[in-house]
Amino acid sequence: MISISESAEAHFAKLLENQDPGTNIRVFVVNPGTPSAECGVSYCPKDAVEDSDTILKFSKFDAVVDLESAPFLEEAEIDFVTDQMGSQLTLKAPNAKARKVEDDAPLNERIAYMIESEINPQLASHGGTVTLMGITEEKEAILQFGGGCNGCSMVDVTLKEGIEKQMLEKFAGEIVAVKDETEHQAGEHSYY
Repeated sequence: MISISESAEAHFAKLLENQDPGTNIRVFVVNPGTPSAECGVSYCPKDAVEDSDTILKFSKFDAVVDLESAPFLEEAEIDFVTDQMGSQLTLKAPNAKARKVEDDAPLNERIAYMIESEINPQLASHGGTVTLMGITEEKEAILQFGGGCNGCSMVDVTLKEGIEKQMLEKFAGEIVAVKDETEHQAGEHSYY
């Protein structure tokens, strides 16, 4: 479920030395499965462990995950990186905002998952989002842009050179084109 690098394990072990005996770490997701999902790590005293929690054993401590967060922490990675700017703990959870779907799930679910986990995080830096509106009989994925992408002068480039290339590669043979059905209106919300 969660992989923790050796450097992150050592970092947590050092932090836990100053806590009460039996204290471990808790890894969690606030607002799981939503665009506002945030991952976190906190101390987890023995008396805070619930029967429904998942306990992941590591060499120097346990990681505790609550029932609601567990499916959204699949393939999560925790690392502790030191560079010229200092040290930083990183938690990457690609499924936090959308629960991972199986490879044999319906096409619309797989495309929606890709949009939430790969495309929308890229568009977020410009305040933009995109949503799958449907798939036509001609195998065209129909998208609608929102936020800063609605009315943006670069939306065609974003669609053709970014999103469409990614989607056609990932869903080769299942879709043949990606179209935008947004009624773009430039305004204060648009990113230029």
